[in-house]
This record gives sequence, C-alpha cells and structure tokens, in this order.
Amino acid sequence: MDIQRLLIGLGVLVLIVGMAWPLLSRIGIGRLPGDIMFQRGGATFYFPLVTCVIVSVVLSALLWLFNR
Repeated sequence: MDIQRLLIGLGVLVLIVGMAWPLLSRIGIGRLPGDIMFQRGGATFYFPLVTCVIVSVVLSALLWLFNR
C-alpha cells in the first residue's frame, strides 16, 4: 500500500469523525463512566479512557470483518 493512500485515508477518517463528533457526543460517546477528568482552578485535563477502549473494539471488529 502506498504511504500516500494511507495518509489520505487517515485524513478522510479524521475528517469524518470530526464532522460526526457533535452527533456522537449527543448519544454519550466521550462522556462515559470511566473517562478520566480532573478540574483544578482554570485548568481541565480530560482523558476518555473507556471511550478509547470502545472505539478500539469497534474498529478491530470492523477491520476483522473487512479482512475476512
């Protein structure tokens, strides 16, 4: 696979996820129990741990189905 095609595909994927993020946040993706959030003063640290695990499982299943 060409590196150019890989980079273009990743860019398109990031664009699609970025455009769909407002819809995904309405159904709860990004604010699940288990996501880590620290607020101290005017600073906020947020790490969506459970969201990352769910996205990883879904993408792994999709890739497994497409490579089958």
